[in-house]
Amino acid sequence: MKETKVDPRILRTRRLLMDAFITLTSKKNFKDITIKDITDEATVNRATLYSHFNDKYDLMDAVIKETILENIIKNLNHHDKFNEETIVKIFLALTNFHTDVTKQLNLNTQCRRSYESFSTIIEQKIKMELETLFYSLLLKQQSKLDLEALKMGAVILSGGIYGASVDWKNHGSLSAEQYIKKALPFIVTEVNNLK
Repeated sequence: MKETKVDPRILRTRRLLMDAFITLTSKKNFKDITIKDITDEATVNRATLYSHFNDKYDLMDAVIKETILENIIKNLNHHDKFNEETIVKIFLALTNFHTDVTKQLNLNTQCRRSYESFSTIIEQKIKMELETLFYSLLLKQQSKLDLEALKMGAVILSGGIYGASVDWKNHGSLSAEQYIKKALPFIVTEVNNLK
């Protein structure tokens, strides 16, 4: 089957709209951003925006998936085993994300308010991506368990590791590497209990 190439102009316009949205989130709260704001910032018309996205929520979803999540998940998907090394890399990717966001927010007060307006959505999407990753890894290693148990395990691991990264960000006096080293026995014990 022949792979179709996407016109580079389409990709550039999509990126232009996403960049405009990112720029606006550093100036305004999400709820205050209008379609007109986005199209003015991107220097395109409304029809162009709607040919790429359904609305500003769809645009925000794309920005989260294609920029924020891509930076977190890109190095994790090459893992084919759920082991200590994978857990450490996932945790460190999350702590790097938190560190980067914190630096940005400390530089810009308006950006902080804007981030807070959709941080819950970002958290949900990160957890969903982690669930998908953990489920696929658990499925490869624990194929004898029923699918519902594996799905629950993926949900628990996703929430636990993400929660640990938030705890590290908010209360951590240890380096990320030291934190995960101390937490690892609890996570590994739970994974081993699945066997």
